[in-house]
Amino acid sequence: MNGRVLFLGLIMLALAGCSHLGGGKLGGATETGQASYYADKFEQRKTANGERYRHDALTAAHRTLPFGTRVQVTNLDNGRSVVVRINDRGPFVRGRVIDLSKSAFTRIGQVSSGLLPVKVVVLSLPPR
Repeated sequence: MNGRVLFLGLIMLALAGCSHLGGGKLGGATETGQASYYADKFEQRKTANGERYRHDALTAAHRTLPFGTRVQVTNLDNGRSVVVRINDRGPFVRGRVIDLSKSAFTRIGQVSSGLLPVKVVVLSLPPR
């Protein structure tokens, strides 16, 4: 729980000082937990930011990060990473920190596994 509090604190500080971060850049804020992926039934449904979900896009849902934030998601079992853009809210299941598009998930793991242990690193916040 302390890691999550630190992560959220770093995000809040970054947002408070966003105008001093040169285009909204923030590096190093991390979070670990489980990643899941969107089921096929969500294809073309609207996401929280109004876009339509596409399983072939490199997008993700996060509970608190601003829409447009780019994060690197690394599978802790095999070291593979993918960079995604936050465009939705979720996941709302305890222990899960990010929901990946199906395409993003398959770049770092097997869909058959359903969940992956991951580290999420904030690469950049959206421009103001």
